[in-house]
Amino acid sequence: MAAVTTEGPLDVAAVQADFPILGRTVHGKRLVYLDSAASSQKPRAVLDAMDRYYETTNANVHRGVYEIAEQATAEMEGARAKVADFIGAPSPTEVVFTKNFTEAFNLLARSWGGANLGPGDAVVLSHMEHHSNIVPWQILAAEKGFELRWLPVDAEGQLELGDLDRLLDGAKLLAVTAMSNVLGTLTPVRHLADAAHAAGALLAVDACQYVPHVPTDVGELGADFLAFSGHKMCGPTGIGALWGRAELLEAMPPFLGGGEMIRDVRLDGFTPNELPWKFEAGTPPIAETIGLGAAVDYLEALGMDAVREHEVSLTAYALRTLHERFGDRLTVHGPAEPAARGGVLSMALADLHPHDVAQVLDQEAVCVRAGHHCAKPLMRVLGVGATARASLYVYNDERDVDALADALDSALAFFAL
Repeated sequence: MAAVTTEGPLDVAAVQADFPILGRTVHGKRLVYLDSAASSQKPRAVLDAMDRYYETTNANVHRGVYEIAEQATAEMEGARAKVADFIGAPSPTEVVFTKNFTEAFNLLARSWGGANLGPGDAVVLSHMEHHSNIVPWQILAAEKGFELRWLPVDAEGQLELGDLDRLLDGAKLLAVTAMSNVLGTLTPVRHLADAAHAAGALLAVDACQYVPHVPTDVGELGADFLAFSGHKMCGPTGIGALWGRAELLEAMPPFLGGGEMIRDVRLDGFTPNELPWKFEAGTPPIAETIGLGAAVDYLEALGMDAVREHEVSLTAYALRTLHERFGDRLTVHGPAEPAARGGVLSMALADLHPHDVAQVLDQEAVCVRAGHHCAKPLMRVLGVGATARASLYVYNDERDVDALADALDSALAFFAL
């Protein structure tokens, strides 16, 4: 259980004490972890929940009638209910567990897209999408012959919506991120949902960077599908979720064939299982699902409103600090207004290559991500090959931002700039 409650602002020192890895040193210095957009750290409550399953309840689910098998099933389905409640889903049966967001959107493309898209149809994406919301549609478009259309991004890192109605004309799906993993931009999901529905299209939301940081309600967002990964929200790797409206999931064919996803198998065919299990073939990641349920418990104990308030405040401090320290020598891509973005800071420091910056920062025990962040089309829009990205979360504080600034100073000094 978290060391803080939903009342008042986050007690970040107490939160930090919940994460064992933050007690270690790297290169003889305090670890400053600023790569949560890639993968968040795990609190003790999540680690303990997974260990407890293996130590006391390790059995397969939905199969055995003996005590620990029934306990394992109850714990896994309990985690599904927690996830459903966390995102405002009307029913746990609308939550399909996958191994990550990438698998979730490949499932969506293959199952829904394979059944509903063909020549004359269109799918609308944006230039700020992660490859996981681009490549599955490109693969399917090559096979099915439908059109891909693109929402551009303006100089402030916001979606350009002036041509939205034309792009949606005749489209069957708009698939867009709720928060950019490069720019931190919060997109107007509800507006996009309303526009898509008015045009007769569905809305699919990449919520990988959104669900861990912002209170989420799929109904308020107006989404038809929404997916995210557990490892970015204090949960383990190997577990994610696809939520979809029940009537849409019911109409979709299975994604993988095998055990558990069937109700009956005959020599002449099969009958698929009911939701959500028809999309969960084989033995699922049971311990990881239980760990995700514990992560939901942890974040709910913190309070998602408090999480968001903390990150807006810390992002404002970071933008202000970096501007005061470096001026025009440092560019932070994306919206300038902290409330319009998440705590994702993609940076260009002088004319240094982002990988060089990240290596110097590592020597100061400051962990940032350098690269194209699986968003090469957006990199081309920005006119860069890569950025150095620092990303903030519940266990970060102003001291971490100051350590980042000091490490960036070290990079300039190292390269005599």
